[in-house]
Amino acid sequence: MDDKPLTVQSDFSLLLDRHSPKFADCRDALLGFAELSKCLDHFYTYRLTRLSLWNAAALGVSADKILEVLKSYSRYTIPTVVVSEVKDACSLYGLLVLEKIDNQIILRVKDPRFVPLISSELRVGEELVDTGSSEILVDGKLEHHFSIIEQARGRVKVRLMKVGLPCEDLAGYQEGESLEVNLKDRSKLRDYQQEATNIFYAQGSVRGGSGVIVLPCGAGKTMVGIDTLALLKTKTLILTPSISSLRQWQKEILNWTDLKEAQIGEYSGESKTIAPVTLTTYQLLTSRSKKLDGKMTHLEKLSQESWGLVIYDEVHLLPAEVFQLASLVQSRRRLGLTATLVREDNKEDEVFTLIGPKKFDLPWKTLEEQGWIAKANCIEVRVELSPEEKGRVSVANKKEAYKIAATSDAKLEATVRLLERHSHEPVLVIGMYLDQLEKLAQRTELPIITGATPQKNRDEMFRRYNAGEIRALILSKIGNSAIDLPDAAVAIQISGMFGSRQEEAQRLGRIVRPKKDGNQAVFYSLVSRDSPEENFAFRRQLFLVEQGYEYGVEEFIEG
Repeated sequence: MDDKPLTVQSDFSLLLDRHSPKFADCRDALLGFAELSKCLDHFYTYRLTRLSLWNAAALGVSADKILEVLKSYSRYTIPTVVVSEVKDACSLYGLLVLEKIDNQIILRVKDPRFVPLISSELRVGEELVDTGSSEILVDGKLEHHFSIIEQARGRVKVRLMKVGLPCEDLAGYQEGESLEVNLKDRSKLRDYQQEATNIFYAQGSVRGGSGVIVLPCGAGKTMVGIDTLALLKTKTLILTPSISSLRQWQKEILNWTDLKEAQIGEYSGESKTIAPVTLTTYQLLTSRSKKLDGKMTHLEKLSQESWGLVIYDEVHLLPAEVFQLASLVQSRRRLGLTATLVREDNKEDEVFTLIGPKKFDLPWKTLEEQGWIAKANCIEVRVELSPEEKGRVSVANKKEAYKIAATSDAKLEATVRLLERHSHEPVLVIGMYLDQLEKLAQRTELPIITGATPQKNRDEMFRRYNAGEIRALILSKIGNSAIDLPDAAVAIQISGMFGSRQEEAQRLGRIVRPKKDGNQAVFYSLVSRDSPEENFAFRRQLFLVEQGYEYGVEEFIEG
C-alpha cells in the first residue's frame, strides 16, 4: 500500500506523490482522463472533470478502465462519490447521438429521462423540424428521435453540452469537391504522425473525421494536417494564427505533396484567392466590415465554399467568433491541431463540441526520449524589484501592479547577462510589453519584431536568423505563433500574458526542434520575486510540469 503514489479524494481531486517510485507511471496513466491543476513540492494535484472523462469516453476508454487505473495506484479506497461520478459521466457519452437517417438529421435519445430537458432547450424552426419526438424501438429498447434542422447541427450540440449532455455526432460528412493530391513519400512521416492521421481518419467512417490532435510544438503537427489532406483528397480550408504560419503551411504543402502553387490559395490582406487548398488567418476571418454594418464578410464567404475538410491550426487559439464558422461547417470533416487544449477563456467544451473530441495525445517527454524533439532545461530566474518599484506596486491596481513587476528594470540587466552567457547560441527573447522590449533593443542593439513590423521585414530577419547572420532576436507576442526558426536553442521569456499556460507551451515550442549538435535547449522565465507576477508564473509553469519538465530556479544578483 505504501508504495502506491495516488490519493483519490471525494472532491474529485487526485494527489500524486512525487517521491513515489511509481510516480512517472501513474502520471502517464492519468494523462488520458484527468487534468493537472496544481504542482507543489511533494504532490501534483489532478482533477476529474466531466469534460476530461468525456474525452476519455470518446477515445473508447471505459469507466471500468478508468476506475481500474485509479484502484491500481490508489493508497486508499476510492470514495463512493468518485466511483459514481466516473460511471455516470462516462455513461452519458453515447446516450445522445446525431445520425443521418433517410437524408434527415436525427437526434437519437437512448434514455427517456432527457426528453423533457431536450424539448425545453431546442426550439421548433430554429433547431427542430417539428415539435415533439417519435418513439422508436431499436434492438428491443425504446428510443426517442428528434428531427434536427441540418444547419443547426452545431448549435444543437452546443446547447446540449451547456446543460451537461454530450452529443456524439455520427451524422457523417459531405465529401466536398474532390482534389487529386498525394504525398511524395508517406514513408518519410514519423510513426506517431501516421498513427495520429489514421486515428483521426478512422478508415473514413463516421466515427472519424472530427477531432483534435495534441502534439508538442516542433513535433510536426503540420505534417498530420498534410497527411490528412492527402488521405481525404478533398477541397480544404486551413485556418492559421498568423501570416507567418500561413506561409509556412504553403511551403510544407509544396514540399510534401504533388500540388502546384496555383492549387494553393492565400486568402489574406494581400490576396483573396480561393483555391482547392485555401489558407487564411483567424484575424482576417473574424474582421468586420465597416461598410456592411460590422458583418464578418470573409467568414460568410468562406463558409459557403464546398470544403471537404477544415483544419484549425493551433486550435487552442481559436477566437470565439470562429466558433460561428465551426458551427456552420459541421457537415465537413474538422481537424484541430494544438500543443495544449488549455484555453484561457475556458471554452474547451466548445472545442470538444464543434471541432471534436481529443483523438490523439502524445506527451512532450515521450517525444524527447525518442529524440524527435530536443531536451529542454527550464529555469526560473528570480529578480528583485527596486524599492521604488515595490512602492508603486503597493498602491497600484492588480493589472498595473502586474505590469510594474513584469517590466522591472532588473529584468533588463538579467536578460543582458543571459545573452552574454549564451553569446554563441541562437537566442530568442520574447515578451509581452512593447516599451520593455524596445528598451532592451536599444540597450543591446538587437533587432526587434513586433506586430507593427511589415511582413517583408519579418521574413528577412527570420531568414538572417536561420542563416546565422543574427545571433538573437527580440520578439513581441508574435513569437507565440508558429514561426519557422528551427535552430533556436535558447528562449528568454522576459514577460508573459498573466497566467497563460497556452502561451508557455507556444514559447517553449520555439526552441525544441532537435539540435544539430545534440545540445539541450534552455528556456528561461524571468519573474519578479515577492510580486503579483509570482502567482501567474506558477500557473504558467503548470503546463511544463504537466509535460514532465522539472523547473530549476536561479537567483539573479545585480552588480
